[in-house]
Amino acid sequence: MTQETSPQERRDLMYGEQDLSSLTIFSGSFINYGYWSDVDPDRPITVDERTESQAEMYRRVVSRLEPGLGERLLELGCGIGVGAALVAREFGVMVTGVDRSDEQLERARRVNAEAIAELADRLTFQKGSVTELPSADNAVEGVYAVEMLQHVDDLAQTAREVQRVLRPGGRFATAAFFAPDAVEPSLSELIETIGPGIDVIRPVGEFAADLSEAGLEDVEVDPIGEHVWPYFDRWVAQTEYADSWGRNWLRCYENGWIDYYIVTA
Repeated sequence: MTQETSPQERRDLMYGEQDLSSLTIFSGSFINYGYWSDVDPDRPITVDERTESQAEMYRRVVSRLEPGLGERLLELGCGIGVGAALVAREFGVMVTGVDRSDEQLERARRVNAEAIAELADRLTFQKGSVTELPSADNAVEGVYAVEMLQHVDDLAQTAREVQRVLRPGGRFATAAFFAPDAVEPSLSELIETIGPGIDVIRPVGEFAADLSEAGLEDVEVDPIGEHVWPYFDRWVAQTEYADSWGRNWLRCYENGWIDYYIVTA
């Protein structure tokens, strides 16, 4: 990959051709750091527990939408779509997963073929950008995203698109990592994906302001790092990435430079 490769091209490669979900730091075709409750510290974390932590992150986010049966939801950056399938099945809603990657959408339709057949029109996938959503105005009751907004260069435009597609009274929820305050410059040295722009770290208050300025109301920011970073670090320590930069997430969290949030509006 050349120096001239843009951050978006790097993201497209990572999530497309390279299939990030195949790495052992993830499992079950999910791609998130997981929402963890108590895990016995005296034994290794199992693959089933790792997978369940990622499924639980979806439940925690979508439950903030308080969706009613049959309501229509959009998932931004759905990836392989196992989270969208979980949401459609467990919450009894209609979910359209939106992703910009043809490779990811092909995987989503293949991996979730059984769920698509079972759920009929309650689970669909569509190509599109989060800054130009492929939905009409006032089309859905809820929009959510799980650990993908750190890959978006224009969060203000994303907020405007969320506001546009939501029906009156609709809700938005996301899980993502942000800086609690000003961005610490050394983050780009400690986290390999920040320097080349694959992950963009912003103050969480900046994104909350984007949502408010787009016309969304009742914006709430809930830090959940205690349920993410210590457990994720334990999991990484069990993999072949034990000596990698991935262990620096916990260090950054403990130094107050980064945290994980559920943001709703």
